[in-house]
Amino acid sequence: MDLSHVMELTRGVPGVNGPDPTTYEEFWPYYVSQHLHPATRAIHVAGTAGALICGAVGVALLNPVVFAVSPAVAYGPAFTSHFVIEKNRPPSFGHPLWSARADFRLCRKFFARELENDVRRVREALRLRPDQRTLADAPRLRSAA
Repeated sequence: MDLSHVMELTRGVPGVNGPDPTTYEEFWPYYVSQHLHPATRAIHVAGTAGALICGAVGVALLNPVVFAVSPAVAYGPAFTSHFVIEKNRPPSFGHPLWSARADFRLCRKFFARELENDVRRVREALRLRPDQRTLADAPRLRSAA
């Protein structure tokens, strides 16, 4: 049985109420914790999908400008969602490569209908109440981190 996809949360969520992540697999729960609001996740999925389409169109049309715009298509709305909805700093500021990888994982899990299981497990590990939709809604966690 492959358990590599199971999040280890017995010591808390890495980087939030547990030690800082030192591997990508430890980073994933942290990444999820920074995307707890459903609107943030939807914006990230739409932005990543839009960036992939934009990049593919740029390649197909041999248009470097369209291709070059694709990161802005993904990260413009995503960064805005962090500041406006989640009230946090995008994880890519500290871990750009892990975050890019996690963006694709978020999309894959979203479309496979597996993402909500990870969100639920992270919320439980953080002991968030249903009315606490983001970490900004749980000030006790911010001071403990």
